[in-house]
Amino acid sequence: MSAQPQPAGPVLLCEDRDGITTLTLNRPASYNLLTSELIDALQSAFDSIEQNESVRVVVLAAVGKGFSAGHDLKEIRALGTQPKIESLFQRCSRMMMSIARLPQPVIARVQGAAAAAGCQLVAQCDLAVASDSAKFAAPGVTWGFFCSTPGVAIGRNLARKHAMEMLLTGEAVDARRALEWGLVNRVVPAGELDNAVLALATQIRSKPRCTIANGKRAFYDQLELGVERAYELAGHVIASSFAHEEGREGMDAFIDKRPPSWQER
Repeated sequence: MSAQPQPAGPVLLCEDRDGITTLTLNRPASYNLLTSELIDALQSAFDSIEQNESVRVVVLAAVGKGFSAGHDLKEIRALGTQPKIESLFQRCSRMMMSIARLPQPVIARVQGAAAAAGCQLVAQCDLAVASDSAKFAAPGVTWGFFCSTPGVAIGRNLARKHAMEMLLTGEAVDARRALEWGLVNRVVPAGELDNAVLALATQIRSKPRCTIANGKRAFYDQLELGVERAYELAGHVIASSFAHEEGREGMDAFIDKRPPSWQER
């Protein structure tokens, strides 16, 4: 899909409330295409959030009927040469990897269709909650450009044959199948989407900040290692967690049969 004339206003909205930061893709007329402008806005937001200890959870949302239709083909066509096109994809890949590197968990709030790089964005998030009307696709193969970069995130979420079915056929997957295949965590009626996302974000927000940050980083790091190295890394991280003040408070609370008090530490 190619870009349409856009309304005034920022391409990315940001709202902070009670430790939960919501970033909202704000180009509904073009189904929130991941243009250079929007990629840069997301990168800037992630860079800022990474340094902000008051942010405990990030929600990635979108305005309009679609979550994101992926890259803007008019923009790619105008770039023309492979080096220029590759530079765009490198910037997008850096933005995607920033999600995994954030100390805060990131939840995708998927209200509509997520295609190509839009599907990649959902897959790259730590968690995803979808409306029952949402759809997911990696349709590039139909038009002559295999969804290779979306395949990185999709292939790390789905079983291999499910991922290859999406990539080789280009066919859309409905929300229920996306749930069965592991692309999203929960599927709810459209009217319940906000409450479901807030409930999940609130549950995570209640957990100790350093424990979440270190655990998230270790989880992604160990996935890239062999089993022996993965256990070495995990052993170091869990020992550090028990030795940290959050772990000591958690142990004391468990032994004393009381709720832990993170606010005091």
